[in-house]
Amino acid sequence: MVHNLVLVPLILLCLSAIAYYGCVIYATIRFRTHHAPLDLTFHPPITILKPICGLDREMYENLASFCQQDYPDYQIVFSTASETDPGIAVVKQIMQDFPARDLALVVSDRAIGSNPKVNNLANAETQARHNILLSADSDIRVRPDYLRRVVQPLRDPAVGVVTCLYRCLPKGLAARFEALIIATEHHPAVFITQWLEGIKFAIGATIMIRRSVLQEMGGFAAIADYLEDDSQLGYRPTQLGYKVVLSDYVVDHVTGPESWLRSIRRQGRWACGTRFSDPSGYPKTILIRGTVVSLLLLLATGGSTLAWAGLAVTWMVRFAMAWVVGGWAIQDPTAQKFFWLSPLGDLVSFATWCYGFFGNTVEWRSQRLKLVQDGKLEVMT
Repeated sequence: MVHNLVLVPLILLCLSAIAYYGCVIYATIRFRTHHAPLDLTFHPPITILKPICGLDREMYENLASFCQQDYPDYQIVFSTASETDPGIAVVKQIMQDFPARDLALVVSDRAIGSNPKVNNLANAETQARHNILLSADSDIRVRPDYLRRVVQPLRDPAVGVVTCLYRCLPKGLAARFEALIIATEHHPAVFITQWLEGIKFAIGATIMIRRSVLQEMGGFAAIADYLEDDSQLGYRPTQLGYKVVLSDYVVDHVTGPESWLRSIRRQGRWACGTRFSDPSGYPKTILIRGTVVSLLLLLATGGSTLAWAGLAVTWMVRFAMAWVVGGWAIQDPTAQKFFWLSPLGDLVSFATWCYGFFGNTVEWRSQRLKLVQDGKLEVMT
């Protein structure tokens, strides 16, 4: 009896994970094979907000890619909180090398909340000249057609926010492993959510928002105390009746060498943020953790034929999902080479998922913060 009480739930959890993987594959193929035609006559003016905090890998090339857009009218506002920030030198070089572009630099330590990135965005917005705002970090790199393609969903007045997925261009073993987890675990969740219910969040790699929508939701001040500010920038407009659209454009995320400890801490921060933002939904993700559950089934049955068969099917469908999402749809170079290591990434993700139930402190750019109700942040003294 005890054996069955353990066996049956584990089998059901394996089946639920297999179903999830299959649905992700379908949702991903469906999304990537349905493209709306481009309207090249639609090119409203855009202000790009670029928060700067320290030096990122290949930062000059990243920022320069935004200055090389095939787009008629756009502005870039860089912002940092400190006059001694080393990123300022890179920004000034960019401003010197692209004199024809409408570029501005804001240096201000004005804080409207505990999230330093949002403080930078709010300070940058004070110099924004256009009614469409786009936030993208300094470690993002794009191609010249980026603005033309990302702006397309705003032809529909019901759309308030447009966002993008990203593929990582990592350096170092720890960064590559984290990139694999992002491409084969995090991004699949976006595709299936987009298919089943439409997304109600944004992704920090690109967040394009109408300024009127931002003002209607209370401006950057409304999200200035949240850890997952990008998610809030998508969620709050949906509560006002606007749609969030996932663009078919994929940007590049240029990541530098990472230590294993720093990478694990960041993943723990993501887990904590998700748990605080969605406390009821967070435990339910056990239903999609097929790698871990299939291994538990194998251990619980002492290596039975049934357990080996369950593990084989679960892992084969898991490999297929990792390739379709990371290798084909996102064209992430790490996933294309190492998708077969995705189960190892699942084990690490399971560990950080467990940590998310108990952790409530995060480290962010050498600053220690505490998570409180609804995913808000408090600065620890």
